[in-house]
Amino acid sequence: MMMLLLFSIGIIATFLGTLAGGGGILSFPAMLLLGVPPHFAIASNKFSNTFSSFSSFFVLLKKKEVTFLTLVVPGAFSLAGGIAGSQAAAAIPPDVMKVAALVLLTFALLLTFMKKPDEKSGELERLPRSVYPYLFGIGAYDGMFGPGQGTLQMNLYLSKGFSVMKSIGFTRFNTFLSCIGAAVSYIASGFFLPEVALPLTAGSIIGAQLAVRTAGNLSKKQVLLMVRALTVILIVQLGIQLTGI
Repeated sequence: MMMLLLFSIGIIATFLGTLAGGGGILSFPAMLLLGVPPHFAIASNKFSNTFSSFSSFFVLLKKKEVTFLTLVVPGAFSLAGGIAGSQAAAAIPPDVMKVAALVLLTFALLLTFMKKPDEKSGELERLPRSVYPYLFGIGAYDGMFGPGQGTLQMNLYLSKGFSVMKSIGFTRFNTFLSCIGAAVSYIASGFFLPEVALPLTAGSIIGAQLAVRTAGNLSKKQVLLMVRALTVILIVQLGIQLTGI
């Protein structure tokens, strides 16, 4: 029964997470409710995200929604940020990271209102260099804490004028890179339960595949609305955790 629940959690969380980011904020507390210890829950999330994010990115790559060469340099910033963040995680108190998450998510939410979504803006092909520092910062945040990093990226790309499919493609590729280092680190530290990680991963891959096939039927405004709604939910949840309400 538990494996079936984990499989279902993987499908639902990754489906929503692929479209709007923030899937980890759904799967992590769900695993805690099932009795999975926190470190093992985080490790399972990173492990499943590595596979699901690459599988969804690969579909978009085959459809030529994104090109690999346009992702190499920005991907390097995400990877470097993820490594730096995982190294710094032990020195930063969890409450400090939650405050940082609140600030980043609030900024990301405001960012989506700075430029109205324009379907024609999907013609953009490459990420501007001004985005690279943000990618490093989001990667570092993912390495240190994680929840909402996909939402931050989706907010960033949509606000810059990229199409829904390109925004998802960029986000999933960078998520794949930032999760690799974290997953390897957790596994090397012994925080790995195959009976938890494997069914979650199987469900996550299916959820990711369903999402990339659904995304083409959604307008930029619809996805942006989902991103904003999930961002507000993340802000409220983190606020409650910090205030102890």
